[in-house]
Amino acid sequence: MAPSDSTADSTPPAPGVDPRVRRTRQDVLGAALGILTDQGWDAVTHAHLAAHAGYSRATIYKHWPTRTHLLRDALLQLADIPHHPPTGDLRADLIGEMRAFRDGMRDHGLDRAMAVLAEQARGPGEIAAVRDELVTGGDRVVRQLLATRLSGTELAVGTKMLSGAMFYSALMYGQIPDDDVIVTAVDILLRGTVAAEAG
Repeated sequence: MAPSDSTADSTPPAPGVDPRVRRTRQDVLGAALGILTDQGWDAVTHAHLAAHAGYSRATIYKHWPTRTHLLRDALLQLADIPHHPPTGDLRADLIGEMRAFRDGMRDHGLDRAMAVLAEQARGPGEIAAVRDELVTGGDRVVRQLLATRLSGTELAVGTKMLSGAMFYSALMYGQIPDDDVIVTAVDILLRGTVAAEAG
């Protein structure tokens, strides 16, 4: 993904970086993600973030010279949300991964952040590349699990069906999916794969 300002370096600090710099970056990016999920895209400005996070605008501009770099790095934090480690039991693993997805919604505002991101990433560009990176990484475990039974278009659709059941419940009904919704969605999908194999 090509940054919109190629002179800016907004990559995470290397392991040997001063712990104060690391903490500043974590604090500011956490605050930016919170503002994004609670107040929306337009609220994430250097000035508003400085007031909210308790750092100077100069400090924030030093790390993120443009708003795009700031938003990109804040959104890419979502890639660190943990996945369920596969155990070899397809049904249990899919349920576990959907629970991890649900926990990302509940604990990190994943559903709200992705809704805002989807609105802003309609065309090509750096923010669309962030969306693609997050979706690909977020769906990775489900795709790998379902690839044991599905391929091609069926694999793509099966992956989207599970993600869609989660997002639709949260975004359209305002309800983060509970275990009943998760188990039912997984079971319906798996029954469909068995029927497809038999047919």
